[in-house]
Amino acid sequence: MGANPRLSTIRQEATRQLILEAGFRLFSESTIETITMTDVANAAGIGVATLYRYFNTKQTLVLATGAWVWEKYLADALRPLEAQTLTAAGRFEYYLNTFLSVYRNHRNVLRFNQFFNVYLGKEGGISEEAMKPYASMLEGVLLPRFEAMLRRAEEDHSMRTDVSAKKLMLTSLHLMLAAATRFAVGLVYAGGCDPEKELELLRDMLMDRFTTKDKTGDT
Repeated sequence: MGANPRLSTIRQEATRQLILEAGFRLFSESTIETITMTDVANAAGIGVATLYRYFNTKQTLVLATGAWVWEKYLADALRPLEAQTLTAAGRFEYYLNTFLSVYRNHRNVLRFNQFFNVYLGKEGGISEEAMKPYASMLEGVLLPRFEAMLRRAEEDHSMRTDVSAKKLMLTSLHLMLAAATRFAVGLVYAGGCDPEKELELLRDMLMDRFTTKDKTGDT
């Protein structure tokens, strides 16, 4: 009898998962430039040749790991929201609070984000095609939710609707993620501060900028 295609697919997906988990673990502990493909293969418990069958370059592996990490985290973070009935502003606040949550509970994700950004900057010249898995994660997971949020805002008037969903998503993502990452990796200003209070302040500033007053509660 021939090999079962379904079992083969399941094994391949399981191996890919092992690789991504190993990559994330290593890439969040040290600068990505110092991690080799052999290191990842050893951490995943597979041979280097097997690793290259799944990811033919380190750059491909790093980008795939980035997409996997954020898709996994965002799915977990946003799932509770599906069962809630909130105003548009209430949803926006929920999204902003996810960055506080990742700072409190998943700082390894933020460390990975720092090393990931540094790696991309040093690599330079990464093609749009190579970035597609990472970009499509944002476009496919977050953007539809921001679009739905602004459609709701047109009905409940709890948020400004003169800003596009994409611009609002990117502004929120870049500001909150940059600040949370800076605190997670210890890039803080001299004199010390309370990272959570500063993140809460940034959240409140974004709420003041894009929402109307007294419209953040349940409908």
